[in-house]
Amino acid sequence: MTLIPVIDLLKGQVVRGVRGDRQAYRPIESALCASSDPVTVARILADHCAATRLYVADLDALMGGAPQMAVLRALLEALGGVELWVDAAFANADAALALRAELAPHADRIVPVIASESLASRAALEDCHRRFGPQGAVLSLDRRDGRRLDPAGCWDTPALWPQRVIVMTLERVGSGAGPDLETMTTLRRLSPGTTLVGAGGVRSPADLAHAEAAGAGAWLVASALHDLQLPRQASP
Repeated sequence: MTLIPVIDLLKGQVVRGVRGDRQAYRPIESALCASSDPVTVARILADHCAATRLYVADLDALMGGAPQMAVLRALLEALGGVELWVDAAFANADAALALRAELAPHADRIVPVIASESLASRAALEDCHRRFGPQGAVLSLDRRDGRRLDPAGCWDTPALWPQRVIVMTLERVGSGAGPDLETMTTLRRLSPGTTLVGAGGVRSPADLAHAEAAGAGAWLVASALHDLQLPRQASP
């Protein structure tokens, strides 16, 4: 199972994400990192997971503000060779491409996360499919408490999915409630050729093994790392 460490950014600091309640997020308190500085935390998480990808949730942007460009640029400069999967509430392809352009010359290491909760319309989804192709972006299928967050109808149009799709069960993020295996299994049957990336709930290596058996190819992790529930990964 590939681990993709996560940092949630709020006002220039790394915070702990719990159940998608973004207004209540507080600076990270971690047994692994004695800091909430984004570059420090990102380096430690990437090293612990032997990761070549880092998922960055820009909570300022997700709550209606401007993307944290200075922090993103600092991460790119500090983590040479690491790809950033950035969720900054992209309503359409133009917004994602504008962020990439602003982060030149590092744009080739930015992978936009097109989140179903943020995408404006079915037309915007079709445009992302056309302009990014199967590899240029990641789709996040978002849900909370059994309800799909999906104004664009992403969940029901697998023909428009890119190769990599995140299964984001927000109420399980930071909850220690275990991974959402039922949704993972359902989506694996629906689109067997898609690389599915789970998010939320992992507590142990056993959870990761169950998630892999359910069809996950990778998992987004944060709390389980900060709480020392997952061992250090060996470099490939």
